[in-house]
Amino acid sequence: MRAKDVLGRRGEDAAASHLAGLGWTIIERNWRCPEGELDIVARDGSSIVVCEVKTRSSVEYGAPVEAVTPTKAARLHRLAARWLAARGVGHVPVRVDVIGLVADDSGRFSIDHLKGVS
Repeated sequence: MRAKDVLGRRGEDAAASHLAGLGWTIIERNWRCPEGELDIVARDGSSIVVCEVKTRSSVEYGAPVEAVTPTKAARLHRLAARWLAARGVGHVPVRVDVIGLVADDSGRFSIDHLKGVS
């Protein structure tokens, strides 16, 4: 496995732990359909939250959360609708969050969690 892939997997694991620490329930990870992938689908109270996880080893090229453009956010909203339909989930509030992680020299992550990206 490439170092980038290992870092990404570690970041997704850290993001899932972060959400669980907030009391959220992780429903699904790495859900795929022909149109794309959702990193994490979770429940925050009565809301379904789709979380896009961006992990970096530095901020040399900008903060990880900056990688989610309005176009990407719109795609995540469409994928969330696909997930709801695929899972037979009725009308519930849905939100898209972005979790940006940056690894320090010791491998620990700083976490930036943006809620309600549109």
